[in-house]
Amino acid sequence: MPALPKEELAKVTPILDKLRLDLVEASGGNKEILFSMKRYVAIRLQYDERGKPAQRRKLHELKWKTQKGICALCPNELPIRGAELDRLIATEGYTEANTRLVHHECHRKAQEAKRFT
Repeated sequence: MPALPKEELAKVTPILDKLRLDLVEASGGNKEILFSMKRYVAIRLQYDERGKPAQRRKLHELKWKTQKGICALCPNELPIRGAELDRLIATEGYTEANTRLVHHECHRKAQEAKRFT
């Protein structure tokens, strides 16, 4: 995924700065509460992008069955644990049409080919 262009970075930075200030204010200066609030926000933003873990587990099981336990990138069997969902288009999220189940190593090679790190 490319870095944000300067114009978009200039738009989002004040939002992040305001959120940080709002969290400090909402926590009432309590460091533990502030820590928990930051974690809460971060996790919810991840869910917005990736879906909740239960949704991804269900998709993982569906892909396992659909692919008959075979990696989408090589002809080898997938391990029962450790196979990874690979999004074809990252911005399209974790959907049945936009994912494939792959080995960790196959996933890394595919990301390297796309120049992801």
